[in-house]
Amino acid sequence: MESIYKEQLLDHYKNPRNYGKMMNPHIHKEDSNPLCGDVIEIFVRIKDDKVDSVSFEGKGCVISQATASILTDELKGKTILEIQSLEREDILDLIGVNLTPSRVKCAMLPLITIKKGIIEHNSK
Repeated sequence: MESIYKEQLLDHYKNPRNYGKMMNPHIHKEDSNPLCGDVIEIFVRIKDDKVDSVSFEGKGCVISQATASILTDELKGKTILEIQSLEREDILDLIGVNLTPSRVKCAMLPLITIKKGIIEHNSK
């Protein structure tokens, strides 16, 4: 079963969904993992307290970039509260592969980035 998820990760890495800059996003945040060099930049538009559209740009390993692609698909239609309640296990369930602790940081970067963006957005 894990091989199916590995294929899914490679597909999202090679053909990322929701990739590209967004003009005039409500939430915009860039973050990085300095240990491995991964960078994620997230763009989100909100309508009626739900994610109306979301995109990302970035560079880095298969795990960070594929997770960003998978996560942006998952976020569409979710409320800010639902996103804020997402945790490590939710991300690991989404990608479906066993990761070493250092690779978990790669997978968590997209979620951490959007959560930081939400905090900034809410503080305005």
